[in-house]
Amino acid sequence: MVYMSLRVRYTDAVAVEHMACRVVPGDIRMSIPFERFDFMFGFRPDGRRIAQDDPILAFAPYLMPQRVDAQVHIVLKIDCDVLTNYIRAQREKGYSFSFMDLVAAGYVRSVSQNPELNRFISNKQLYARNSITVSFALLKKFDDSDEIKETTAKINFNPTDTVYDVHNKLRKAIDDNRKPENKNSADKIASFLMRVPGLPTFVVSVVRVLDRYGIIPRFLVNASPFHTGLFITNMASLGLPHVNHHIYNFGNTSLFLAIGRTERVPTPGPDGTTIYKRMMPIGVVTDERVTSGAEFGRAFGCWRDLLADPSLMEMPPEDVKVDFPPEKMPGFRRNRRREEKQRAAMEA
Repeated sequence: MVYMSLRVRYTDAVAVEHMACRVVPGDIRMSIPFERFDFMFGFRPDGRRIAQDDPILAFAPYLMPQRVDAQVHIVLKIDCDVLTNYIRAQREKGYSFSFMDLVAAGYVRSVSQNPELNRFISNKQLYARNSITVSFALLKKFDDSDEIKETTAKINFNPTDTVYDVHNKLRKAIDDNRKPENKNSADKIASFLMRVPGLPTFVVSVVRVLDRYGIIPRFLVNASPFHTGLFITNMASLGLPHVNHHIYNFGNTSLFLAIGRTERVPTPGPDGTTIYKRMMPIGVVTDERVTSGAEFGRAFGCWRDLLADPSLMEMPPEDVKVDFPPEKMPGFRRNRRREEKQRAAMEA
């Protein structure tokens, strides 16, 4: 593979001010989402390659080359009464939260503290994602007919986003994409390709090759809902139970959630009694190759704790843990030395 020069623009003071929080130094665990990269051949526009310290995990993509080979299915059950009470309290303040808002906010905050959750595998190599992205499916309802169409949307979040920021971004994306006259980039590209027989097969094959070798154009990554950190489907909005939805081989999604309708679950009560609690099941499917089971357990434990007390997400996090600090970026030291030489020449 041919590697060309990579230009990196990063201003630490401006970045920290923008983040409004402290970036933990020395915690080499997640990509910093506010860094900007100029795309060149050999470097993916949506992530950076990182080393895997565990030799077993590093070898796993060779044993399980496809994402569907490495799927792990679990079910998270969240106390629905806690979420309902929080949503009711926020409604009095003028916010119309949904379960999906809280789940997405929990993901964003969990990634800011557990960046391993935001990694992906491409061409058997481990990458840290450049941003926190969430894709989801939604329905379009046409007023003049009973026709219902499905579309997808993708949103970029900042690691310092609060539950209110996540709610506002989700509401805007849903309102914009539910309008029958509006088409997002993914819809436009799909509609164009389907006009010519055989063209979808050819284009998808080419995109797969470009994606494999990290030279896929940035506009395709931005348009594709399959190049995302998390994909959510809300089965509860249709009155359906949760499912364990597969993750896609196309793209680089490493995590899929399916929110199911509320269930009454028997739990131990006082004095040996049994009480029934309303629980919200979430079907989770993840790619086991991106990190260890212990790291997954810690990340999902953080996520579950946040949903047990959503008020923890009302303020930005005090710090953001990172996977790939700027001094470890390819070309960073080279560009810094070049700038020092230019500054010395000007002073001379």
